[in-house]
Amino acid sequence: MLRFMLRPASVIAWCSALMALLMTVFPYAALEASLRGLSIWWEVLFPALFPFFVISELLLGFGIVHFFGKLLDPLMRPLFRLPGIGAFVVTMGYVSGYPVGARLTAQLWEQKLVNRSEGERLVAFTTTSDPIFLIGAVSVGFFHNAALAPLLAAAHYGGAFVIGLLMRFHDASSPGTPDPAASGTVRRRGRRIADALQAMHQARLLDGRGFGELLRDAIQSALRLMMVVGGLVVFFSVVMELMTRAGAVAALAEGIRLLLSSLGLPSPIADASVFGLFEVTLGARAAGDAETELLHKAAIAAWVLSWGGLSVHAQVASLISRTDMRYGPLLRARLLHAFVAMALVYMLWGWLGPAA
Repeated sequence: MLRFMLRPASVIAWCSALMALLMTVFPYAALEASLRGLSIWWEVLFPALFPFFVISELLLGFGIVHFFGKLLDPLMRPLFRLPGIGAFVVTMGYVSGYPVGARLTAQLWEQKLVNRSEGERLVAFTTTSDPIFLIGAVSVGFFHNAALAPLLAAAHYGGAFVIGLLMRFHDASSPGTPDPAASGTVRRRGRRIADALQAMHQARLLDGRGFGELLRDAIQSALRLMMVVGGLVVFFSVVMELMTRAGAVAALAEGIRLLLSSLGLPSPIADASVFGLFEVTLGARAAGDAETELLHKAAIAAWVLSWGGLSVHAQVASLISRTDMRYGPLLRARLLHAFVAMALVYMLWGWLGPAA
C-alpha cells in the first residue's frame, strides 16, 4: 500500500487533492494569486516573449536558421558536439530568455535537424534568463544596484557556457547529426558562405509557404505557446500562495536555514532559496530583500536565475513533451548550473563586484 502511494503518479494525485482542499480553505487568496500571476503574464511575459516566438518561426520558415547553421558548424561541433544550427538557438535563447531555447530546440527536432541527445545538450545550456530581466528587473528593480549587473551576467552566462562544455559528454556514445560538408575539400570549406546560402535556399523551397501563410502560422503557434506559458505562471502563483498560507514555505525555509548555517552561509537567504525553487521572479525579489551582505544576496540571486524555478521547468517540459527528449538531463543541468553560477559570484566578486 505504501509503495503504491509513493509512486510518482500517486504523489502527484495526492498533491493535487491537497491543492484543491487548500483552494477551498483559502479561496480569496487563490483568486488574488491567480490575478497576480495573470498580471505578470500579460504585462511582462506576453510582450517580452511573443515577438520572439513569432520571429523564430519566420526565421525557420525563411531558412535563415539553416544559413547560420551551415556557417557556424565548424565552431559548434568541437566545443559542444552540436550542429552549427544550434548557434542560432544559443543566441536566441540568451537574448530572449527561458523558455525560448527549449521552443527552438523542439522545432529543430521536429525538422530532424538535431537528434535526441543533441536536443538535450542544447536545452541544458540555453535555458537562461534574458539580459533585460537580469539587468532591469533583478539588478535595478530588486537590488537597486545597477553595478551588480556585470557580476550576475558573468556568473549566469559564464555558468551556462560551462554547462555547455560539460554537456558535450552527455550520451557520449550517441552519433551526431551528419554534416554534409564534413568530407569536403579545402576549397569547399572555403566556400562555406556559398554553401550556407544554398542551404537557406533549399530550406525555403522545402517549406514552400508564402509570407502571408507563414506569418499566420507563426502567430497561431506563438499564441498557443503563450497560453501554455500563462497557464503555468498562474498555476505556480496559486501553488506558492497556498503553500505560504498553509505554512509549508515557512517550514521548508526553516530547514534550509539550518542547512545554510551548517555550511557557514547566512540564514536570511533561505527565503529566497525557497521562493526561487518554485518561481524565479519571487526568488530574485526575495534575494534583493534579504537582510545580509550584498555578496551573499548576489550569490543566491545567481542561484535562482540559473535554476529557473519549477515554473520554468514545467514550461520547458511541456515544450519538449512532443519530442523524445528527456527531462532528467535538463533537471541535472539546471541544478549544476545553479551551483556553478553561485560559485562564480564568490570567485568574481573581487573583480566585478560593486565594491570593486
